[in-house]
Amino acid sequence: MKTVMVVDDSRIVRKVARRILEGLGFAVDEAENGAEALVFCRARLPDGILLDWNMPVMNGIEFLRALRAEFGLGEPRVVFCTTESELESIQRAIEDGADEYIMKPFDAEIIESKFHQVGLL
Repeated sequence: MKTVMVVDDSRIVRKVARRILEGLGFAVDEAENGAEALVFCRARLPDGILLDWNMPVMNGIEFLRALRAEFGLGEPRVVFCTTESELESIQRAIEDGADEYIMKPFDAEIIESKFHQVGLL
């Protein structure tokens, strides 16, 4: 079974995403900020990460840069899921190693589509 980590400071967003991802057949872990997620990845790298941008302690872009510096490009697959909608933000995320980008609010259909696009489904 493939694993996905949901990294978001909102417990509600993590709960909704978990329900959707488990419905798609993933084992799901959660982290509430980038620092917690990085520790988790060092212990057990997931197949995919659904990543928020704006979080305390370590934000999503800081986490993504640290993840790619430590583990390289390609694995795990990272899908940003955020309210950041400006083209510059999306470009920066892709340049820093994100595989795809989802705007909040999201639904099951959007997550399933993006996860297909990045090869997780």
